[in-house]
Amino acid sequence: MSTQQRRERERARRHDLIVTTARKLAESEGWDAVTTRRLADEIEYSQPVLYSHFAGKDAIVAAVALEGFTELAARLRAATRTGEPRAALEGLARAYLAFAEENPALYDAMFTMAVDLPFGQDDTPEPLRDGFQALLSGVAQFAGGRDPAILTEVAWSALHGLIVLSRGGRLPASGREARLTLLLDQLGAAR
Repeated sequence: MSTQQRRERERARRHDLIVTTARKLAESEGWDAVTTRRLADEIEYSQPVLYSHFAGKDAIVAAVALEGFTELAARLRAATRTGEPRAALEGLARAYLAFAEENPALYDAMFTMAVDLPFGQDDTPEPLRDGFQALLSGVAQFAGGRDPAILTEVAWSALHGLIVLSRGGRLPASGREARLTLLLDQLGAAR
């Protein structure tokens, strides 16, 4: 192995360590606890080393979000591997809700924090496109005469709204199943 290859491998390891540590810290203590100073202490590298990988906290949050989209897409695809369309749609919705509940800080990085990741544009990163495609593949079969991408955006918006309103204590937990059933019924209504 050449010196250059070893340096590139070490750099990739440090990059992954920074992202993993930021994510763990955010999940355990919240994103306010994730500072470049704290990360440098946690990973036992200096702040300049951290800045050689990322311009700052926003870039770290974006890297965590990209990782999250890859994980979310895989979970959504796994949840829709069933022959019956309604069961696939329900699996998709439940997997999305579970992902958000199990990874609140990651979900925030992906959807509620200001990150410099373009959505729905020509330069949208592949993990974001893949995440939307996983949603689309579960929802599109219910489009009927409706635009599949628009229907997917509406489904995504509804799921996101349920998550944010529930997490904020704006929706009672007792109605969770009824809300999900109503949403699934409405999405499948024009099939």
